[in-house]
Amino acid sequence: MTMPGTQTADPEAGDRPTMRAVVYHGPGSVRVDEVELPRIQHPRDVIVRVTRSSVCGTDLHPYRGELPGFAPGTVLGHEFAGTVHAAGPEVQFAIGTRVFASDVVACGRCETCALGRHYQCPVATLFGSDDLVGAPLPGGQAEFVRVPFADVVLAATPDDVTDEQALFVGDVLTTGLAAVHGAEVTPGDLVAVVGGGPLGLLAGLCAVTAGAGRVVVADPTPARRDRAVDLGFIAVTPDQLDEAVRQGGARGADAVIEAVGSDAALACAVRTAAPHATVCAVGAHHSTAMPFPAGLAFARELTVRFAVGDPIRMRDPVLALIRSGRLDPSRIVTHRLPLAAATSAYQLFDRQEAIKVVLHADDPVLAT
Repeated sequence: MTMPGTQTADPEAGDRPTMRAVVYHGPGSVRVDEVELPRIQHPRDVIVRVTRSSVCGTDLHPYRGELPGFAPGTVLGHEFAGTVHAAGPEVQFAIGTRVFASDVVACGRCETCALGRHYQCPVATLFGSDDLVGAPLPGGQAEFVRVPFADVVLAATPDDVTDEQALFVGDVLTTGLAAVHGAEVTPGDLVAVVGGGPLGLLAGLCAVTAGAGRVVVADPTPARRDRAVDLGFIAVTPDQLDEAVRQGGARGADAVIEAVGSDAALACAVRTAAPHATVCAVGAHHSTAMPFPAGLAFARELTVRFAVGDPIRMRDPVLALIRSGRLDPSRIVTHRLPLAAATSAYQLFDRQEAIKVVLHADDPVLAT
């Protein structure tokens, strides 16, 4: 099976119809450029008119030069929501339907997808991530985006869920819930979260919905710690985490979530775990030389696992949390900017002056 109609963005679209999109030009450089308007290429395609998109921590890896082979000209972004603009004949979405997308693109019809392991689909890819996973596919920080396998990748946005809330379901919020499941959080648990960015904060909120007794978030940035406190968590620096989780005689955290994606963060997570605890790493890891503290993990009989998150499989329970009022992901948004200000959005996020930046359509009607 091959991915239908896979293509990269064409920054020189000539006299063909164009749109504006956030384009990667190399480390430290993203711009809003005119690129070719996407079109239906396969019967299972949908073209989405984007009303909301966001900058994710994963987007910062190429921006910071951490992925040296990442192709200039890539349209970025994998968290987005909008309305159906055009649909192929095998897709049952009416024009104008409000929708959001999974960041993971999968066929939905193979053996692996049938097991609910969409990230392991033979043709899996990610929006706006070049060839990091599978074939390149232009992303959703744009006015329009083509969604392959849309009958699987897209979902309708319920009337009582905003576009801003829905875009979180496409990646970071479902990944946060996957972290809670992976760390095997149970009622009353002391949960440690390494990293107070969007993923770490949302994972903490998901842990609360699972009945966590105490959530301690570690992050070096004061503004992120302040936001963690606002959300009801205990907030400390990474150096203070061991002491914080051992207060009151605890031998460590019952469950640990690593939400950064660095060697240092994973080592911190392992050190923080109590004997027989589970550590779940959901930060995007790219290291090939991790100096893993195997002796410590062995002595404490830890379970250490990695999880990518699966928005296709997990979006229904996440939507249920939002619709019931138990969790509102928009609480972590600090900046809402027009698509035209995407360069500033990346700069703010990279400097950790923003916790979560949401980009809205420049069209005043779509921005409301």
